[in-house]
Amino acid sequence: MIGMAGCFFLYVVSGLLAPWYAVVFLLAVWLVLFVVATRWWTPHPARTLILPLIAIVVWFGVLTAGEALFDWTA
Repeated sequence: MIGMAGCFFLYVVSGLLAPWYAVVFLLAVWLVLFVVATRWWTPHPARTLILPLIAIVVWFGVLTAGEALFDWTA
């Protein structure tokens, strides 16, 4: 759960780099992952370790894809 909290700050600070609709999408993804983490907390605690890794991969992928698609200087 500490990893999910750390990912939350990455997702919120993305507002400095990404447009608002990308940040809303990222926060929706984070909320889904957080709900899954809270549901898995008691029955499958080991599975919750993978969710922050998924969150970081999604965050990095969205920001990288957004830069590649919307880079107007190239």
